[in-house]
Amino acid sequence: MSAQEYFDQGELVAVLTTQPLDRTLDYKAPEGGCFLGAFVEVPLGPRKVLGVVWGAGQGGFDLAKARSVIRVLEVSPMREEMRVFLGRVADYTLTPMPAMLRLATRAPGLGDPPSMRKIYRLGSGEPDRMTDARTRVLEVLRDYGGLAFTLKELAEQAGVTSSVVKGLVKQGAVREEDSPRDLPYPYLDPDLPGKKLTEDQAAAVARLQAGQRTGDYGTTLLKGVTGSGKTEVYLEAVAEALRMGRQALVLLPEIALTAEFLTRVEARFGARPAEWHSGATMTERRRVWRMVGQGDAQLVVGARSALFLPFRDLGLVVVDEEHDTSYKQEDGVHYSARDMAVLRAAICGARVILASATPSLESWANAEAGKYDRLDLTARFGAAVLPEMKPIDMRAEQMQPGTWISPSLRQAVHQRIEKDEQSLLFINRRGYAPVTLCRACGEQIACDYCDARMVEHRFLKRLMCHQCGETKPMPEACPSCKVEGKLAPVGPGIERLAEEAEATFPEAKIAMLSSDLFGSARALKAKIEEIAEGDADIVIGTQLVAKGHNFPKLTLVGVIDADLSLHGADLRAAERTFQLMRQVAGRAGRADKPGQALLQTFQPEHPVIRAILSGDEEGFWKAEAAGRQVAGVPPYGRMAGIVLSGPEVGPVFDIGNAMARNDVPLRDIGAQVFGPAPAPIARIRGRHRVRLLVKAPKGAPIQDAIARWIAPLRLKGDIRLTVDIDPQNFY
Repeated sequence: MSAQEYFDQGELVAVLTTQPLDRTLDYKAPEGGCFLGAFVEVPLGPRKVLGVVWGAGQGGFDLAKARSVIRVLEVSPMREEMRVFLGRVADYTLTPMPAMLRLATRAPGLGDPPSMRKIYRLGSGEPDRMTDARTRVLEVLRDYGGLAFTLKELAEQAGVTSSVVKGLVKQGAVREEDSPRDLPYPYLDPDLPGKKLTEDQAAAVARLQAGQRTGDYGTTLLKGVTGSGKTEVYLEAVAEALRMGRQALVLLPEIALTAEFLTRVEARFGARPAEWHSGATMTERRRVWRMVGQGDAQLVVGARSALFLPFRDLGLVVVDEEHDTSYKQEDGVHYSARDMAVLRAAICGARVILASATPSLESWANAEAGKYDRLDLTARFGAAVLPEMKPIDMRAEQMQPGTWISPSLRQAVHQRIEKDEQSLLFINRRGYAPVTLCRACGEQIACDYCDARMVEHRFLKRLMCHQCGETKPMPEACPSCKVEGKLAPVGPGIERLAEEAEATFPEAKIAMLSSDLFGSARALKAKIEEIAEGDADIVIGTQLVAKGHNFPKLTLVGVIDADLSLHGADLRAAERTFQLMRQVAGRAGRADKPGQALLQTFQPEHPVIRAILSGDEEGFWKAEAAGRQVAGVPPYGRMAGIVLSGPEVGPVFDIGNAMARNDVPLRDIGAQVFGPAPAPIARIRGRHRVRLLVKAPKGAPIQDAIARWIAPLRLKGDIRLTVDIDPQNFY
């Protein structure tokens, strides 16, 4: 370790804190000194705050006034590659460094001493009398060679109640000890046998493992049709990283996917990996953070924020379902986990695997340009075959008013019920109805705090705003004209579709899958497992069901409204419709029975619908890419979204207009500014929102130009400005 990396007691060190300041602060190194990158507790006014030693102090002030670092935390120092990564993400996303540090320290109690728990071992005493239950406890402890158990583990292993164990503790026959809770994770064995691979899979594995062995950075797009076994392929790349003594990270887009995936990991490597997501306990999150930094967690499975864990030697990042929009964080730090995974891997010499059946156009274009390698899996694993895809032309169907399941789809579902097979009815709308209309005055019930219609959730007997979460009871009378009995639902949501399905298929067992119908991630996982085991005839779901779930008995997918997301101002509307429809259709026929996907559409001749049905994916990507190139939009151009918000619309627009007039830094790089204009959702949580959109050529230094553009702004009162580089949404 070089001299520059260690600071003696009393030397000035620059500390980056998690507080919203625009610079590092100088402190004296504590007694015993500290390393560069050390996590420290420092005084800031009357408070104690978390920080990281970022370098040598600047000085230039009366050193007698310098305060000392209070203490160095007992965790691994932040590595240089992590400090570089945070700085690069900050520069790319135009985020202040303290916000980046908060993202990298999202584990509770980092400054606390390791928490303790009670463990139980064989003691030296003898019980005053023996019973069958006591005998079983002592035999378990002897059989396991003195290994420690938790109270629950020991009681379950011996088949006794916890009071039996506690009684033996009092007798001295069992010893109770305190042990740290933050223990290393069990060893994952990469040399355990994996599943038998197809020729396609084996060839892909060989390529990925060869790349892993180089120890250099590289990104591979792993494109495989749904059910082709992409997971088995990239788990063998994980195995190679583990053999090399390096750590691996697998990012998943949806917490509900983790249960099935963790089971597959355990089957492959003999133990469960570390988990990092909102469903993990606070104690477990702290354990993951600490063990990752010590190198005592070989594999982490997590949500997008796992990318900011302090890996000691990260060798592989897998981004599963890489096209999924949930990898883009839309509040706080606006970053794309897919893109930042590539950046992090480039900094630390790791490999990246982007896995998807329907890649994002950005990843497809990077593979076309030779920036990424590309591997294709073209056939389903084992006996499974791709589903037959057909349109149902709704113009020719005889529909009853207030119904959405066509006669053709109804007949197909009946056939599946008779065969004891499952059907999925898909609609990408939560709740009962997206609009509640008064038939007396025409009023549509809107949120009091947002410019958004409230969605009826009939099961909860409430209206809900899907922008801010505000809810109110379903009124008896129209809030506008006060007439009773005239409020009517308009359009279907998942709950209304379920109501129709119950009336249409009274003999069927129906299950609903939507993120807002479950109080916890555990309850959602349990429902998914029940469905996979066959505990439903008809599944009614939102886009949650499109995300990688495997339902072996599911042979029919019916898409209620394939046209729903085809239109709108979103430049990715066609791409997202294509991805969602292909992913949903891919849920059918994943076992030995053939599947069918039926798409209800009023536009069977639409180019996107034709591409979905024909399966001509490359043709679709090429046509979509050509259109984006002509328009000069991502991935063939740069974009940034600027949102100004405040309690009064006038001052917000005034600032937006001033920004549009003073756009010299942007014109210098050939960029254009569109707006200001009211955002599509012009008010959220009572705050008025105004958007500006910056469009620039592909190679333009857009971040530097925007930084110079907004630097002179002095926002007064409660007006806020957010910058979103590479926006995914334009609401």
